[in-house]
Amino acid sequence: MTYEPINLDDYIQTGEGGTAITYNHRNGRTLAKLFTPGYAAETARREFLVNRLVFDMGLPTPEPIRLITDGTRYGAEYELIVGKRSFTRIISQEPGQLEPLSLLFARLSRELHATKADTARLPDMRSLVRDAVVRFESLPQNLKVLLLDALDALHSADTCLHGDLHIGNIITDGKRNLWIDVGDFAYGRPEWDLAMMYYAEKHISEERAQSIFHLGLDTLAKHWDVFSKAYWNTENPEELEAHVKGLGPYISLKLTYVLCKLHDRKGPVSEGLLKLIENYLR
Repeated sequence: MTYEPINLDDYIQTGEGGTAITYNHRNGRTLAKLFTPGYAAETARREFLVNRLVFDMGLPTPEPIRLITDGTRYGAEYELIVGKRSFTRIISQEPGQLEPLSLLFARLSRELHATKADTARLPDMRSLVRDAVVRFESLPQNLKVLLLDALDALHSADTCLHGDLHIGNIITDGKRNLWIDVGDFAYGRPEWDLAMMYYAEKHISEERAQSIFHLGLDTLAKHWDVFSKAYWNTENPEELEAHVKGLGPYISLKLTYVLCKLHDRKGPVSEGLLKLIENYLR
């Protein structure tokens, strides 16, 4: 597979996330996603191939078209969903939609997590995380041992995982709801998806929340409250607390996986994050 060069004069920037920038083609039919400088071409290729597999499985997601480069960045071009808005964008513009969209997101997440995965073609999230823990050179050895012990204690499952589940990674054109950013799609227990969603709701800064979700921390907290009760089908505080407590090892392990990707296995990790990873293992 080759990266086809594009001319950005043919595109209009439409969005910016934590790792990539998106552009709509002026022909109104396609969308280009280019990773920020520093991300390897292989990262874009892996994401494209997983997107292709998810699309071929019949799950609702925009069709991947081709790998692209602007000469310095790498990414892929996708079907443009005309008139689409992310759920978070809608909530930011229409605050009254927070509850109905959070409830819908909970239902769609449960449906995804009830879908049996093609385990012959999709990766096991446990294997992805194990590889990251082993290869992450910035982790202290004693923490690696704790993480691997925690991973060994977790059970697997053959259900679909989004890989980066949050309410900003689903879009709608008013008729269809489609998952986006499925480059980490895998299989395993739903807690892998819920863990980082909970982490993001509780630990990111106000600035980061606005950058990623276009929502403030107060709004994200309300969203989590509605979502969690609907997803776990309970309003009992003790039951909700037990579910959240069960996310602890998944948060530590998935956060390590994400940091390994962001830092290319070698970058320094702050003492605060290392402590947070250790605390969630308890």
